Amino acid sequence: MDSAALFSLRLSLQVAFLATMLIVLVGVALAYLLAMKDFRGKELLDMLCTLPLVLPPTVTGFFLVVIFGRNGFLGRQLYELTGWSIIFTWQAAVLASFVVALPLMVKTARAALESVDRNLINASYTLGHSKLETALRVILPLAKKGLIAGAVLSFARAMGEFGATLMLAGNIPGRTDTMPIAIYSMASSGEWSRSAAMVAFFTLISGSFLYVANLYSRRTI
Repeated sequence: MDSAALFSLRLSLQVAFLATMLIVLVGVALAYLLAMKDFRGKELLDMLCTLPLVLPPTVTGFFLVVIFGRNGFLGRQLYELTGWSIIFTWQAAVLASFVVALPLMVKTARAALESVDRNLINASYTLGHSKLETALRVILPLAKKGLIAGAVLSFARAMGEFGATLMLAGNIPGRTDTMPIAIYSMASSGEWSRSAAMVAFFTLISGSFLYVANLYSRRTI
């Protein structure tokens, strides 16, 4: 690999790692809420969490530009307060990957949490444990393998994110060109041998993560 390809690989790993950290924190909280609580608007929240999974990534990217662009609702306020805009930065790639990959974590984690035996949860309450103690000592440990599978899938999806990242972070060589964007640029400019090498490497990495996620998913059954 040349230095440009290595930069894209390093940036993709950095973006996927940071996005996955956020996804685990937010995704598990949302999944716990959806799996364990009944409240008004639950189906609406579930739909909003899942929407990026079915929307074309470019549409998700468009929404992100509308919200976080320099003239967006939040982007304008952020720029006026700090003089900094997230658009066309590597942080924008993290945000795009976070939004696109979050549904995988929420769906997988919710299924894992809902599979925990209710009798064990009730037994914990009977023994005097609070809801927080029961969540930390009973529910989350029993759903651990499903949560790990969700995190692995989210990491793989974050690494492969393209459309929303291109819309929000752009394609700036040496700054925001993650591996999928670098592959697109190389193929567009006719550099087939370089793009084929990156495609093969990327497929190997993604396949490995999918294999690991499947292993954990089977062990939760």
